[in-house]
Amino acid sequence: MHIFSKNIEGNLRPFFIQSLIATATILVILLFLDVLTHTAIIACLGSSAFLVFTRPRAYAARPRPFVGGYLVSMAIGVTYSYATLIPGALHMPVSTATALIVFSAMAVGGAIFVMVITDTEHPPAAGLALGLVLNSWDYLTLAFILAAVLLMAVLRYLLRNYMIDVV
Repeated sequence: MHIFSKNIEGNLRPFFIQSLIATATILVILLFLDVLTHTAIIACLGSSAFLVFTRPRAYAARPRPFVGGYLVSMAIGVTYSYATLIPGALHMPVSTATALIVFSAMAVGGAIFVMVITDTEHPPAAGLALGLVLNSWDYLTLAFILAAVLLMAVLRYLLRNYMIDVV
């Protein structure tokens, strides 16, 4: 049994620097998104920051699945969010809360399905579809999410020769 990663082997530098980059990125995101209103969205972006900055060589951290996964989940989440506004959509033979849960689950399942068939699998992005159905949002929120994803993708690209998979 061990407490610290065997990957460290006396070299904490990449662990420290890549964690600092992730911290700074999330700090910028938190400064612009409402922490109380957009909790699910922030959690997705935080999970993505972990993946992009600790496993930059992983398939899910590459531009196609990373950016594509968020675009897919955004489209699916917005679609299901608008579907809840259809008159009678939330007045199923169950409570409104249960109907909203059903729409949320369908959004996540739909996002997973489309990500898989388009080779844009980025697991944290699936939560965005959930967040867009459950939380309030506007088009500025969507633009900022896309900007945050592009920021992480650009940082990963610019630092690709310096970052290593630390996990």
